Amino acid sequence: MTADIPHAPSADHSGTSGPTTRVKSSASAVSQFAYPLGHLGHLSEREEVALDKLKGLLEEGGLWTRGPPASHDDQTLLRYLRARRWVPEDAYKQCKDTEDWRASNQIDTLYRTIELEAYEQSRRLYPQWTGRRDRRGTPLFVFDVKQLDHKTVSEYEKQGAKQNVSDARTDGKTPPGLLRLFALYENLTRFTQPFCTQLLDRDHAEVPITMSTNIVDITGVGLKQFWNLKSHMQSASQLATAHYPETLDMIFIIGAPFFFSTVWGWVRRWFDPITVSKIHVLGPHEVKSVLERYIDPSNIPKKYGGSLDHSFGQMPVADPAWEGVVAWEKGVSSFPTGPLLWEEEEEEEEEGEQPGEAQGRGGAEHGRKRLVCVATGKEKGKPRRQRICTVRKAWPLVREQAVSQEQTMASQAGVDVEHTQSHEEEGNLSEGTQTSAQTYTEVANADEALTNGQLIDKLQLEENTGSDGRVAPAAAATTA
Repeated sequence: MTADIPHAPSADHSGTSGPTTRVKSSASAVSQFAYPLGHLGHLSEREEVALDKLKGLLEEGGLWTRGPPASHDDQTLLRYLRARRWVPEDAYKQCKDTEDWRASNQIDTLYRTIELEAYEQSRRLYPQWTGRRDRRGTPLFVFDVKQLDHKTVSEYEKQGAKQNVSDARTDGKTPPGLLRLFALYENLTRFTQPFCTQLLDRDHAEVPITMSTNIVDITGVGLKQFWNLKSHMQSASQLATAHYPETLDMIFIIGAPFFFSTVWGWVRRWFDPITVSKIHVLGPHEVKSVLERYIDPSNIPKKYGGSLDHSFGQMPVADPAWEGVVAWEKGVSSFPTGPLLWEEEEEEEEEGEQPGEAQGRGGAEHGRKRLVCVATGKEKGKPRRQRICTVRKAWPLVREQAVSQEQTMASQAGVDVEHTQSHEEEGNLSEGTQTSAQTYTEVANADEALTNGQLIDKLQLEENTGSDGRVAPAAAATTA
């Protein structure tokens, strides 16, 4: 694949400069159709076997217990398998390396005891959840790279190295100034994704949310700033790829200057080919139209052509879909900054409810369960533990109901459900990650990855659209 690299003036703050560079990334477009193949409840026979084998390897190595509850849920293990192209032995090695890294740096302690000021310093510099989701229900993050200048990063790392920002000890290998960044990844996997999983106004509500969609704005970032950030961004990216695999879905890069091909040559080496295949670099005239294919306009920040009143640095903007789902504690009306966790507790009987009705709502196995959002961390050395809200635990019940309904329908049709769900009948779309077999073959070869640093004139999303011109089946209109 070859293409000329066009040169153009760098983008202005509005992202509306002349033509810029684009990176071919049809894998992500195809993934819109393939999803949720390769995810929990939508595995081929081969993938089921790989998951079982990984569990066996982890159990033998003392890294996984069956429970209930299991020490690591299936959706987490599947992230490692997708990242390692369904090779259990490779996924096991990455899991083990991650568990060793987490133990050596006491990541759980870091998250639970980090000083709120240190957490907020990290939050304001790195990708931030807007409070909204894309059309699949995946949380939408925004990252304004211009805020991450060399002086700010240097001061950030110095403070992290000098101050005791948490009770956690480190292994001395991972820079302490960088470690607190991973409190944000913990927030993604322990707060944001579980919360979005419980929001059922989306297609495939039976599938837990394990990824994120990101808008990365590099408007106004000069080559010198990119160069000064190179070491920091490389270390952060490589650690995240190693220990939080498959938490990224689509990445839209906006405001790319004419020299971005040089920067892209560095960046693509920090990620594996599968992650690279998910990156779209959008020209200024493509931003609005492409984003709207994946994200409802009401959930796109105004800066990028949508109607959401959100700017970088803000806390998450409440989603109308939260109404009737989130029950705020007295005196609380929004999620605060700092680490947040979900804890399970028994659900109280509703007024006028007959004994047993609550259990019926939750199923015999689940009883009356709900999730409590708890704010943790420390404020000037004093531990914080505050109840923020409760959410009725709808998942995994909704998944069990979907499986039961599917089995009933298959039984009535006289067809084995496993055959009706066979990935082979779907063209093996889920090989590797959520890409087609053809795309996966390209991605698997680092030299011929879909985004190999060569820039072309168009995203080529159109060739993957359906007859109605949509890239992907949109979720219900209430999706946010």
